[in-house]
Amino acid sequence: MKPALRWALVAVLLAGALVMALWPRASPAPAPSSTGATPVAAVPNIDQPSLDQLRSRAALQPCPSASGTVSEARGPLSGLALPCLGQPATVNLAAALAGRPALLNLWGPLCQPCTQELPALAAYAAEPGAVMVLGVEVQQLPAAALDELAALNVHYPSVSDPAGRLRAALAAPPVIPLTYLVSADGTVRQVNPPEVMRSPEQVRAVVARYLGPGARG
Repeated sequence: MKPALRWALVAVLLAGALVMALWPRASPAPAPSSTGATPVAAVPNIDQPSLDQLRSRAALQPCPSASGTVSEARGPLSGLALPCLGQPATVNLAAALAGRPALLNLWGPLCQPCTQELPALAAYAAEPGAVMVLGVEVQQLPAAALDELAALNVHYPSVSDPAGRLRAALAAPPVIPLTYLVSADGTVRQVNPPEVMRSPEQVRAVVARYLGPGARG
């Protein structure tokens, strides 16, 4: 190799080495945690109303208490005790409804037709002689349910069915809203086909159809 060519090659190699030495280097990647999880930014803690605050805001009427002895309670509701939505209490459904007719409305706060029906049920429940209306929240969202009831100015008593025991006892289809009429002797009948009641007159007609025109609370 000629001396001039040799020195030109040496100059090129030295220039390349200098460029590599001066090139900015990326910061090293953080080492993975021992759990294999990727670190994430902390989520700020946003205060939410407590269940007691939501109950106070909703101002639901008290859940029904036993109107007869447990031994008098009959029908598919027998032995079912569900949490009261408006107060920290438990309701023995069969004993609480024994001897008096009632309307059970199964609903959830994420169900739009359900929330459309609530004001009609509340208007009917406020009428003289109306049978008892008892709401049953079935989506396991008691806080959201209380918030929705407060927003709609609906105050009739309500319970929740967090374990699905009432739905199982009634063999309820997997849809909501569902309405059941409970007769004074404990017989329970589903409004079938299911319908969304949008006026107190419609609720009154359903009660008369399933419990008889003279049914009164």
